Amino acid sequence: MERLLQVAQPLLAPAFVLWGSPVSWAEVVAFVLSLAMVGCNIRVWTAGWPLAIAASLLYALVFEASRLYGEATLQLFFVVVALWGWWQWLRGRAADGQALQVRRLSARGRLGVLVALLCLWPLFGLLLRRYTDTDVPWWDALPTAGSVLGQWLLGRKYIENWPMWLAVNLVSITLFAYKGLWLTVLLYALFALLSVAGWRAWLQRAATHG
Repeated sequence: MERLLQVAQPLLAPAFVLWGSPVSWAEVVAFVLSLAMVGCNIRVWTAGWPLAIAASLLYALVFEASRLYGEATLQLFFVVVALWGWWQWLRGRAADGQALQVRRLSARGRLGVLVALLCLWPLFGLLLRRYTDTDVPWWDALPTAGSVLGQWLLGRKYIENWPMWLAVNLVSITLFAYKGLWLTVLLYALFALLSVAGWRAWLQRAATHG
């Protein structure tokens, strides 16, 4: 990754300074792509997935440079999951064999997601604390764990992906503010608002098609 950071130095060069912290070109482009991605997700447009791949690669560079290793690794995971999600939206099938539609998770499924979150958070936190020099292992691990589950929920078109993203975004705002990534703080504040909009839009879509 160190070699990659050297090659990517032009992208990591400051575009401008915001509230005393430099904002890189990579962060600027990722900001724009990410907003476009969420807009596509709200409308259930498959174009959101390639946008997610491009934004994730750029954010992996930004977070690695900021020593947010959980978030950086998460972005690489997002690239893989975005390819899977793209396929799911194009060819995926529900348990009844029908094409995926926007739907609710069962009560058992919601409990399973909660249990998975409570297991992944400490696991990721311990890994980050042991194998990296991050100064915020537990705060880095929480949105990392939530995002893994959020991506799975989104790929399978479960409405519950939106409240999961809302929680992830609110925690991430504090994390990125601590790191001085102010443009990304703004992005995640917008993400939080868009999560509420997406939640409402998918509830309406499910009611219409239900």
